[in-house]
Amino acid sequence: MEFLYFLEGLRNPFLDAVMQLITRIGEETAFMAVAVFFLWCVDKYKGYYLLMVGFLGTQINQLLKVSFRIERPWVLDPEFTVVQSAVPEATGYSFPSGHTQSAVGTFGGVARCVKRRWIRIVCIAVCLLVPLSRMYLGVHTLADTITSVVIALVLVFSFYPLIARASARPKVMWILLAAIVAWSAGQILFMELFPFPEEASGEELFNGLENSYKMMGAVLGFVAAFWLDRRYIRYETGGCWWVQLIKWIVGLGLAVALQVLAGKLLGFLPVLIRQLTSYFLLTVFAGAIWPLSFKYLRRLEGKKSGDA
Repeated sequence: MEFLYFLEGLRNPFLDAVMQLITRIGEETAFMAVAVFFLWCVDKYKGYYLLMVGFLGTQINQLLKVSFRIERPWVLDPEFTVVQSAVPEATGYSFPSGHTQSAVGTFGGVARCVKRRWIRIVCIAVCLLVPLSRMYLGVHTLADTITSVVIALVLVFSFYPLIARASARPKVMWILLAAIVAWSAGQILFMELFPFPEEASGEELFNGLENSYKMMGAVLGFVAAFWLDRRYIRYETGGCWWVQLIKWIVGLGLAVALQVLAGKLLGFLPVLIRQLTSYFLLTVFAGAIWPLSFKYLRRLEGKKSGDA
């Protein structure tokens, strides 16, 4: 807490706003935007790599949260003040930091698979600034953020050589996917059946269980999308700059619309099954359905070149 008190003494309205902006880089939307950019526009296996690091990292993070059940800093120390604008997004238990996990997993992964020096420098800066922002805002301790950084980096560096092998040997990818599905199923069983103590917060435990179902849906969607691409689609990620921009921006917009629509159309389902199904459909869309349009966009590129 001493370091948090030090950062608390540095607070001012300008820094509060800056740190609130930086911390958003660790949110799910940023992860999704970066991951699908690589999946659609750079290299699909690098996209798979970022997705795997993100999906498994989120599950490990949630498992640790419900296992240790450590409260937020302002709960642990009532004398400590938090930046109030950060509180609505600070849901669930404190340890470890989900925003840090997501940011370091995503941008650490980008730094690992991209060779350009300036991109690596920017990514490393993000990996340092997001955990700092979480502590500055007062929603996480040093232990929360350091643990998340370590877990994310372990995943970043361990998955990279495996995905490199999987790009040449699809059987390796199937083994990895099977392992992540097994982990997801095991985590849901643990969350559903483990006799948590009575003092554990029901709301916090449900939040962890809900995230576990979301990740199971995303992983199963990943499996379906990979199979569909290998069997039928085999899309390519190349294209001129405006084709890539269309793929990324329009695809993201459709993904967000799908998530909203699925939430409404699947409202009759129990909330956990609804979340699983919604994330399944979202991942299938990203990995198989939207890529069906890429060959037609490339034809438009060819027509434009011919007209010129």
